Amino acid sequence: MASIVKETQSIKEAVTHINEIDANKFARLLSRILQKLHLKGERSFSEDEEQKLQTALALEKQALHLVLETTSFLLEQAVYHNIKPASFKQQLENIHIAPEKAEALCQAWATTGPDVVEKIRQRIFAPKKLEHIGWRMNLQMARSSQAKLKAPHAVLDLGVREEDESEGMSWHSND
Repeated sequence: MASIVKETQSIKEAVTHINEIDANKFARLLSRILQKLHLKGERSFSEDEEQKLQTALALEKQALHLVLETTSFLLEQAVYHNIKPASFKQQLENIHIAPEKAEALCQAWATTGPDVVEKIRQRIFAPKKLEHIGWRMNLQMARSSQAKLKAPHAVLDLGVREEDESEGMSWHSND
């Protein structure tokens, strides 16, 4: 299988920090990230929680952000590719994540991955979602001023919905 993650300099740096984190703390960190992964535009941890994490994990603020972003990115890639846990573990080991951390990531992915994938599938990616399509075709055969007239008239109705409201659009064609 092709690599789902390219080993960049920031990935290498993040892997170094990830490998230094205690396994139990890392498992809890993964659990929290996976709980919030499907929420668009919402961070996994608040500012207060991040400060406590800095102390608990003995990381600087920048290193903590790198660990959180990279871990989220790895899990998002797993969601995008809907990768199997064994293959995911191999991918993680290819970027030099320690075996116990790779196992923790795979275990978390195996238990909560399908739920996260389903939640993300339900999420609307585009600002508007097409709900229904309707159409109507009329053919005008005559007018009071013209006895022989063939004028087609098409109407296409599109029902679109934003996350919390719906609206209709019509497109008319006289050709």
